Amino acid sequence: MNGKMKAIIKHQRGPGAEIQKVDIPTIQNDEVLIKVKATSICGTDVHIYNWDDWSASRVHPPYVFGHEFSGEIVEVGEKVLNFKMGDYVSAETHLVCGHCPQCLTGQYHICEHTKIIGVDTQGCFAEYVAIPATNLWRNPDRMPADIASIQEPMGNAVHTVLNGDVAGKSVAVIGCGPIGLMAVGVAKAAGASHVFAFDLNEYRLNLAKQMGATTVVNSGTENPVEVAKQLTNDHGVDVVCEMSGHPVAMDQGFKMITNGGRVSILSLPTSPVSIDITNDIVFKGLQVQGITGRKMYETWQQVSRLLNSGQVDVSPLITHHFPLEDFEKGFQLMNKGTCGKVVLHP
Repeated sequence: MNGKMKAIIKHQRGPGAEIQKVDIPTIQNDEVLIKVKATSICGTDVHIYNWDDWSASRVHPPYVFGHEFSGEIVEVGEKVLNFKMGDYVSAETHLVCGHCPQCLTGQYHICEHTKIIGVDTQGCFAEYVAIPATNLWRNPDRMPADIASIQEPMGNAVHTVLNGDVAGKSVAVIGCGPIGLMAVGVAKAAGASHVFAFDLNEYRLNLAKQMGATTVVNSGTENPVEVAKQLTNDHGVDVVCEMSGHPVAMDQGFKMITNGGRVSILSLPTSPVSIDITNDIVFKGLQVQGITGRKMYETWQQVSRLLNSGQVDVSPLITHHFPLEDFEKGFQLMNKGTCGKVVLHP
């Protein structure tokens, strides 16, 4: 397909971004071209927009960023056999090599050579995006475009919560950004007996209530460890899902976990974190997991089924919709923390 399209361009090595007219992507033989229906803003996009140390070391402007979306296939490469024009899809955003030891043993989500759509390649904050067919996920026809666009981050929440048993257990979600809020809903749907939600942001704690949290705690006004211990007969919680990346909050997570519990860490601290390994990990006999991405494609199947069945309703999390041209309003809300998920519509 020839012509121009609107796109949000990370135009410089510095703060901000611009709407520009750029060429519609030309697809390779193993790719499809997708007309984007909805694309949502991720915390990673905020890092790139704000231009922090991580983005300065990773991305190379100018380019189209963004990686969460849903849309319709409008062009199919010659070697693509399992997708066709008109298919309604979203995409796994990790581009993997297929030949490292991890890929060869089915652990694609921890591929040694992972590249990320919209970080290392051209992204989806645009009217069209080109995606390898191997990364596509076919959406149910009845799934709304905005819901379908947030399956990728929900996959992070599902991977974090369900990377161990939670049925009948107490679960603490530390950090109620959009993925943490999704984790609350997933834990509840998976049969957790008690779901704690910890954050400093009252707006997002209110969203946590809507997602099914049993107890919400403002960590700035209450002691999270004391509350967790008090409500678990002083034993501590069974599972901690760490989504904040804040050193104090992470330490509190290890303090509130029960002996033999599981701590799954999705967050990305910006500097080294001090943890009492002897007393809070070894003597407790904890299972500590680093969580990255989504299991390809086991997690996608779980996400799609949880959403399609209605067991998890993420609609309360989608708090704002904007046309693509008003993207700056979305980034401002994300920076202030006065939103859930922000969806842009090309």
